[in-house]
Amino acid sequence: MSRKIQHYHIFETAGGFCGIAWNDAGITRFQLPTSTHDGTERLLPRRIAGAEPATPPVEVADTIAQVKRYFAGETVDFSDVTLDLSNQEDFFKEIYAAARRIGWGHTTTYGTLAKELGARPEAARDVGEAMAKNPVALIIPCHRVLAAGNKIGGFSAPGGSNSKQRMLELEGVQVAPPKPVQQSLAL
Repeated sequence: MSRKIQHYHIFETAGGFCGIAWNDAGITRFQLPTSTHDGTERLLPRRIAGAEPATPPVEVADTIAQVKRYFAGETVDFSDVTLDLSNQEDFFKEIYAAARRIGWGHTTTYGTLAKELGARPEAARDVGEAMAKNPVALIIPCHRVLAAGNKIGGFSAPGGSNSKQRMLELEGVQVAPPKPVQQSLAL
């Protein structure tokens, strides 16, 4: 089996410095923003061994332009971006395909996504694992998948759940803090 040549490019957005990697089959990695070019430069190549920096081809450049518009607050749909997920397990590919159907400003939960795929209830953990391992966060909108009770849940990108919340807020989604279990006795 021949190895596909990987390339990557770091670019600035209103949200910080992002990185994108691709091969001849499609985009293979996307790095959500860090605060510095060097920070993204350290994170992205670690996940794509042997990749070389390069000038993006037209389709990748178009995706970069979409990412810039996204972090500037514009409604963007990444569902038609060509990805290469060939190194992902089949169930994860199904999960990612379902997540790509979650539109701008909408959310779902790990459990609902598992149920949509016809999986057993405990498969919500598999959905969570797939989201945590998502190689192209934002393009596959894992930030739109919430924990049970529509809680923000975890997020493995730089900034953790705060980044997830900021991305949802860009899309007009407010994730409220949990309501207190007990009422106050204040008079």
